[in-house]
Amino acid sequence: MPARSKARKRALDILYEADMRGQRPSQILAGQVARRAASGDAELNAYVSELIEGVSRNLERIDELIGTYAVGWSLDRMPAVDRAILRLAAYEVLWRDDIPDPVAIAEAVGLAERLSTDDSAAFVNGLLGRLSDLKPRLGIEADPQPDQAPTASSPPG
Repeated sequence: MPARSKARKRALDILYEADMRGQRPSQILAGQVARRAASGDAELNAYVSELIEGVSRNLERIDELIGTYAVGWSLDRMPAVDRAILRLAAYEVLWRDDIPDPVAIAEAVGLAERLSTDDSAAFVNGLLGRLSDLKPRLGIEADPQPDQAPTASSPPG
């Protein structure tokens, strides 16, 4: 399994745990990082942190968009794993320009096929496809990527 696919699965686990515990995803991430450091385990893939931080930063807007375009479904009625998959993939589709939308959607559909109900993959595919189609009209600016982020020594631009 490619490293980014593994990172998405790990991020999904964190998002799911945060949802079940009623905590912010960034809190769960911080706990996992601390536990790994204390036990001497390998650090999390940096992409896990990027995903969790991005979802956390944009969670209110992500939930608003999912709730708006999930026709006939409120966030509360969705299986928790579907909410986590949709939050993760919506972040990648809407805020990450370095990930092609079809890749983010295919990864999310694959997770739904493996981890959720029989109908979840089609639901996830349809909702994310709709968000991808609407992206140009939503007024969302992509997050700067770690290698694109301005540094203190970078000239203003």
